[in-house]
Amino acid sequence: MHTSLLAGFVVLLAGCAVGPTTNVKPATPAPLAPRDQLADTGARSFIDSLAVARLAEQKDSGLATLWQAQPLAVDSTGDLAWIRILKDSTLLALVNTAVTNNRELRVAIGRVQEYRALNGVGKADLFPQLTANATASTNQVVFGSLGTQSYDAVTITGNLSWELDFWGRLRRQAEASKFDYLASQEDRRATMITLISDVAIAYLELKELDEDLRISEETLASRKSTLGLAQKRFNQGVISELDVRQFEAQAADPAARVADYQRQRRQKENALSVLLGQEPGTIGRGTPLAETIQSVEIPDSLPSALLMRRPDVLSAQRRWSAASARVGIALGNRLPKVMITGLYGTQRPDFSGLFSKSGEIYTLQGGISLPLFTGGRLLNQQRAAQARVEQARNSYEQTVLSALQETSDALVSARTNRDQLVAQETQARALKRALDLAQSRYSSGVSSYLEVLDAQRTLFTAQLTLVQVQRQYLASTVQLYKALGGSWAGQN
Repeated sequence: MHTSLLAGFVVLLAGCAVGPTTNVKPATPAPLAPRDQLADTGARSFIDSLAVARLAEQKDSGLATLWQAQPLAVDSTGDLAWIRILKDSTLLALVNTAVTNNRELRVAIGRVQEYRALNGVGKADLFPQLTANATASTNQVVFGSLGTQSYDAVTITGNLSWELDFWGRLRRQAEASKFDYLASQEDRRATMITLISDVAIAYLELKELDEDLRISEETLASRKSTLGLAQKRFNQGVISELDVRQFEAQAADPAARVADYQRQRRQKENALSVLLGQEPGTIGRGTPLAETIQSVEIPDSLPSALLMRRPDVLSAQRRWSAASARVGIALGNRLPKVMITGLYGTQRPDFSGLFSKSGEIYTLQGGISLPLFTGGRLLNQQRAAQARVEQARNSYEQTVLSALQETSDALVSARTNRDQLVAQETQARALKRALDLAQSRYSSGVSSYLEVLDAQRTLFTAQLTLVQVQRQYLASTVQLYKALGGSWAGQN
């Protein structure tokens, strides 16, 4: 009966593990819904009317739907799935190249492999440790009054060492290494998501520079034509030299912009090439910004499940769990350790008959070790481990707060950018028509050159601003993707 009770007690001890639970389950934040900054200002109805007017002018423009809310469902697909929402095959190819070749991502993958191996190291102590040993020796010893004795020995043994994990210290060690490994996987995913967003934003900036260069070249051609007309009128004595010099100065502005945008475009291609993990070179182009915009859908609210799968949030949670497991390790170090050791083999004076029955040797022993006095070292190690748990918990909570801020900022940025885009396109169209009218009136001698100059300046600025807003709108969707930590897809 006593033997049965003892066995049951040992089984009970083997089934538990000291220290706090490692199954941390933080509270899930509420779904994100952006505050509508335009609700009470009247700007919302005006922007809506602009979108409707634009739709009447060009039904396939799609701008009327830019401000409409889109439902959102959690997407469980891979890290690259979201970027397909931009429907740009060139961008997809660039992303795939970056994921394959980027050196920083390779470093993160190497860390995952390192922690995978360390996870195996952490679990190894749960199992018996077996070693094989072989020695050959010549010995001389003194046995008191018997005098000096000499002998030779050839020994081959298999040795066993096994710590019985009564308190769960070794299991906590295995758990800690497992959570470190899981955290490294999330760090790798965070590096990949950052890389994808960096590639996408750099690509959008490159296409913005293409549009800026195109607008500058077209504006330069238009202003050179106007300058030519002014020179003819000056030769005819219709206008003064001042008018000609004003038009000449106007033409110099886009000419300088052309050179500047050419420089910026080459530098952006070089930077993007480095992200792709290749030498600087020419980058291909895909869908223009204006066409890409038509495929993008931005939700008005987000389920919290998307936020909680951010890699930095998951990594902080895994490190919290790992810190909790290490409290169990520190506590287990203060408790008795039960060891089973032994050896089995053969020993003979020489190699002849080495494996005969007469040379058989073995040892089997059990032992217990209890730390009695360590100068406070083990106690302070436990206190340090508990302090690290508190640090990890606060770090996790701060990570969640930062994730909420980044996601909310990205969502409101996407919504306000699409509103700004509708208004900016309307302004650019109106100014284009105003310039056409001003040039016609100037050619007919009805209006002065000042009207043309003013119309040219405002249109040029509006066109460049429009391209900038288009890029900002698409970049905000990329930032939202990054803030959510991965893939998401709108429901049709």
